[in-house]
Amino acid sequence: MKKLINDPDAAAAQAIEGLALAYPQYLRKMDGQMAVVRRDAPISGKVAVLTGGGSGHDPMFAGFVGPGWADGSVAGHIFTSPAPPPIYETAQAIHGGAGVLFLYGNYAGDVLNFDMAAEMLAEEGIQVSTVRFAHDVASAPPERRAERRGIAGDFFVIKVASAKAEERASLDHVTAAAAKANDNTRSMGVALTSCVIPASGKPIFEISDTDMEIGMGLHGEPGVQRGPIRPADDVAADMMRRILADLPAKAGGEVAVLVNGLGATPLSELFIMFRTAFRSLSDAGLSVVRTYVGNFAASLDMAGCSFTVMCLDSELKRLLLAPAESPAFVQTA
Repeated sequence: MKKLINDPDAAAAQAIEGLALAYPQYLRKMDGQMAVVRRDAPISGKVAVLTGGGSGHDPMFAGFVGPGWADGSVAGHIFTSPAPPPIYETAQAIHGGAGVLFLYGNYAGDVLNFDMAAEMLAEEGIQVSTVRFAHDVASAPPERRAERRGIAGDFFVIKVASAKAEERASLDHVTAAAAKANDNTRSMGVALTSCVIPASGKPIFEISDTDMEIGMGLHGEPGVQRGPIRPADDVAADMMRRILADLPAKAGGEVAVLVNGLGATPLSELFIMFRTAFRSLSDAGLSVVRTYVGNFAASLDMAGCSFTVMCLDSELKRLLLAPAESPAFVQTA
């Protein structure tokens, strides 16, 4: 293992500290916690959006905290859910009196710990609503869509919910916007290599130098197909075929598309993959309104990428395109 770290067990905490030091115009670190909040939090009368999960997915989640983005993000150690106390304390720090929306991945540890924190907040009279990211088509069939996991499409859900909260909408309306974004988003990834967790110094799974796995999750969860590496166009077409078969879209509709790197994939390769994704959407009669290409939800140093497509209506389009600023992404009007 070759990494620019100090103590492997402190890598996640030191990364959060460095992020806060690098971008004080957007956020500040919570004292004693692996958590960051908006510099101007709490904002009176505004629904507070709190996201988070295990570390190792940079810039997800802490990189998307700031004006027009989430109000706070709480991190666990690498690939590990944050515990209830820091979730509870971060929610308290950003609560402006209009309630808190929890946005997090549909993983057992996150569900348990965020739900426990929500119960603690409820005892104090703080209203909490929850939307769990669930848009990876490889993780469960359509009839069990609620069991799906979240990957890079979390970006779209956080952006939409945060923009709705910025409009001073009620907690119910912000929650509904997040749920709509989640319901209209579909994702799928492909992994070429494993990644190495600093604390162990070893790959989290084995895959041969000549193989790839379509549908693999951010933590090495099994995909839908493992086999020899194929040309980028073939891989991209296969992934888009599976996404389009599941996507609630009709010809003539508008979409946003995100091609996400998993941590060790050059930007040039992501653009090569995007070519086929764009053509697949165009061939399906869909108009691409906005594109995003880069690292949005990594898996440490894994090689590979994921595709995400979100179907847009007038509300989702307005909220997605609303101005926002954070360490990882700035969008102007």
